Amino acid sequence: MGQGEIISINVGKPVQVQFNNKEVSTGIFKTPSDEPLFLSWLNFDGDGQADLVHHGGREKAVCVYPYEHYPYWERELDQALGYSAFGENLTTRGLLETEVCIGDIFQLGEAIVQVSQPRQPCFKLSVKYGAPDMPLKVQKTGYTGFYFRVLQEGLVSKSAGLIRTHRHPLGITVSYANRIMHEEKDNLDGVRKILEVEELSENWRKTFLKRLAGTATDTQERLTGQKGE
Repeated sequence: MGQGEIISINVGKPVQVQFNNKEVSTGIFKTPSDEPLFLSWLNFDGDGQADLVHHGGREKAVCVYPYEHYPYWERELDQALGYSAFGENLTTRGLLETEVCIGDIFQLGEAIVQVSQPRQPCFKLSVKYGAPDMPLKVQKTGYTGFYFRVLQEGLVSKSAGLIRTHRHPLGITVSYANRIMHEEKDNLDGVRKILEVEELSENWRKTFLKRLAGTATDTQERLTGQKGE
């Protein structure tokens, strides 16, 4: 059914950093763990999120990022990148956005997880790299990664890998969802198609429903950390 390799499991608690002359709390600075970790409904042991409005919670318990994108970003940023370069909990190989679907279910060690939505880049990436356009670049490339919700708690080790036990029949890939959310905003047929996936996160569902209703949604604050322009 498809299998991914876990290159690194990464966790970290929020820290305070300076950004644009103000103090910001962020959980994007994570470090690899060599020990097996327990995955609960909300996160791995030792992990935490600062902004619980946009990060964390049951539907975004685990952030996944494909290691295949690292060389591209190393060229863009002109620096070597360590694991969890994007604040992800799982740095993986073999699970790209172009073939992982919303609603897919994976065995993750003793845990069982399900893809809930693409990762939506926010200004914390700018905080980490000092690059104001970093979130927008991630959004435009489609190299976003994605989130898992936890269907069954359990202990997870790197060696376990990610084994896909169920591929969602509608086949809405993370890449397709990204494209409709960020690029083809007037593609209402695409929006309706994605909304057919019952397993889509409530946050993305609300955004797409607003779009169908003709209510504009502003993502500027997520990308810049500031309201409006």
